[in-house]
Amino acid sequence: MRLWLRGRQLGGDRAAVMAVVNRTSDSFYAAARAGDTAAALAAVERAVLAGADLVDIGGVRAGRGPAVEAAEEIDRVLPVVEAVRATHPDLPISVDTWRSEVAEAVARAGADLINDTWAGHDGGLAAIAAAHDIGLVCSHTGGVPPRTDPLRPQYRLSAERAARARVDERGVPEPGSDPLDGVLVDVVDTLAAAARLAVAAGVDPRSVLIDPTHDFGKNTAHSLHLTRRTAALTGLGHPVLMALSRKDFIGEALDLGIEERLEGTLAATAIAAWSGASVFRAHDVQATVRVLEMVAVLRGDRPPRRAVRGLV
Repeated sequence: MRLWLRGRQLGGDRAAVMAVVNRTSDSFYAAARAGDTAAALAAVERAVLAGADLVDIGGVRAGRGPAVEAAEEIDRVLPVVEAVRATHPDLPISVDTWRSEVAEAVARAGADLINDTWAGHDGGLAAIAAAHDIGLVCSHTGGVPPRTDPLRPQYRLSAERAARARVDERGVPEPGSDPLDGVLVDVVDTLAAAARLAVAAGVDPRSVLIDPTHDFGKNTAHSLHLTRRTAALTGLGHPVLMALSRKDFIGEALDLGIEERLEGTLAATAIAAWSGASVFRAHDVQATVRVLEMVAVLRGDRPPRRAVRGLV
């Protein structure tokens, strides 16, 4: 499924690219940091030129770091949202926040999507998204609170869940076929429930993005398993967001630092796109767009831009 925001489908015949714009000075990837509004707006311009379908503006580092209160978060992201809406009236804007007061402020300023990466920690976000007729990201963190790192997370496949895992259309392997089935079923169950609550609150089902939320509340084995089993998520009937870009599970898989994780990110992107994921949150916009276009051509979703070899 493709993502729709305010009545418009994103991505067309390929998956959409959500460009990361961090209005912070301490995000884990230095190249994505924007310490002030001007730097954030410059990052938006670069993303648009590179082919981004929407931008995701965040004001708080996802991981551990200095405390950022809601008022300061609003001071960081609201001027960016207002300026982008003024200069790019048709560009969809997402805001990465778990706080209702921030969501309300940016929704009033014209944001189109609330990217809640902390799994409904603030239960008021769905009502705000519904009231403003905007989208909502439903995520999975394994129950950890905002801005905390996982410590030996475990997901066991109970007998009850194992029985439900036999439903083929969910894309879940037969119980016992993989020791990581527990995280897969926990993510599927959690996201299905969160999506139902969002729709019940009044959010358009096409505007409810579900995100397995790699690395959040998960170890590297969990995140790799969720990537290879993307089809289990696409079977839930909502567009799927993949936030893979330069994350630790890629770095650990290849034993590479943050600056060297582009190729691994693009490989994971291709796998998830082939399995039907709808939106990819990316630091490297142009490279991601090209990968998604190639996957779409290989899947037969779009024709080659040029096909003259052997014909002339």
